[in-house]
Amino acid sequence: MNDVLDSAAGDLLQAAQQCLAEPDPLRKVALTQHYAVQFRAGRLKAPADAPPPAPIRMPGRPARPTLVHPRDLPRRGLGSVEGRAAFVHAIAHIELNAIDLAWDAVYRFRGLPTSFHADWVSVADDESRHFMLLHDRLQANGYAYGDFDAHNGLWEMCEKTAHDGLARMALVPRVLEARGLDVTPGMIVKLRAGGDHATADVLEIILREEVAHVAAGSRWYRWYCTRENVEPRPRFMALLKEYAGGFLYGPFNLEARLLAGFDEEELAELIEQTELRGQVLASTTR
Repeated sequence: MNDVLDSAAGDLLQAAQQCLAEPDPLRKVALTQHYAVQFRAGRLKAPADAPPPAPIRMPGRPARPTLVHPRDLPRRGLGSVEGRAAFVHAIAHIELNAIDLAWDAVYRFRGLPTSFHADWVSVADDESRHFMLLHDRLQANGYAYGDFDAHNGLWEMCEKTAHDGLARMALVPRVLEARGLDVTPGMIVKLRAGGDHATADVLEIILREEVAHVAAGSRWYRWYCTRENVEPRPRFMALLKEYAGGFLYGPFNLEARLLAGFDEEELAELIEQTELRGQVLASTTR
């Protein structure tokens, strides 16, 4: 890894680029963890005179998994080894994407406090550990990352928000990643009911740490709003409408979302929207 460190030359932005560009998942993890240590030791900094970031592009990816539209992914139950492996693979794919999402935030958005970099380097480090926990669960069941198809939804939102740090903080951590806070508890219950306590234990770790990741998104979203003198709640709803059809799926993990920086009024509005949409859908199916 020393040759890699020398090539970064103490430049955090170059380190982020290298992690983004690395196609091999295990090496991406190793690079991420190496650079996180270097950053915490004060050996990596973002140069004040850095040129503008390069245009966003697809990060390094292995030849497999094949990326397909979400509707083309087969539905598998958790009652079989293959079904559980497919589920673990889907979460591992999310965690691998999350490494790149965090590094892209470090690389792309310039002129921000060092604490912004500290938050997202830490997130990348956590996500790399999550990926390895899931990678090990796949191997324990006789599978490997790449054995199942996956989709590219997380990175597509990253591309859509590459021009605007405020939109990125609102929509990636607080919409896409926050969805995990809502659905993971139910999956843990199902896994334990099926006797897969090892995978449930991994998801318990991920759920606990993802609260802090979404909270970082909330914190920096509000920081951007303060800087741009806009009200956070109406802007969030406007961004939802622009990028996500104006709607989030419930039910919501209210306790986790409150810990992750959503306020009570914001959650009340999201719940109201969900209930209204449910009423509309019910009326159209009668």
